[in-house]
Amino acid sequence: MQKRWAFSTFFILFFVAVVMVGAGMDRGSERFSMDGGKRGPVNFPHHMHQDALGDCEACHDLFPKSAGVIQEMKANGSLKKKQVMNSKCISCHRKLKKENQASGPVKCGQCHTRA
Repeated sequence: MQKRWAFSTFFILFFVAVVMVGAGMDRGSERFSMDGGKRGPVNFPHHMHQDALGDCEACHDLFPKSAGVIQEMKANGSLKKKQVMNSKCISCHRKLKKENQASGPVKCGQCHTRA
């Protein structure tokens, strides 16, 4: 009976560990830099946005989860130049600010950094 209990406990802990590792692997980079055009690159705190939003589809309904995909989609014409920034970033930040919640920047120079 004790061996059975020990095996069950081990199996459950192993399963939980596998799920936790798998969940962590889906988070992508903690931070990354995106091409911001003439205004300079945008340093994007990815994990901070994931933690705040809790739903990847809040942004990734517009583009797939893949490194460099925004630049690639802009280059092939399937994503307009400021589409992500206007329809996702700024609109979300303004909505949160209007609701008196913690929000991100709403002015261009607050995200774009010139070298």
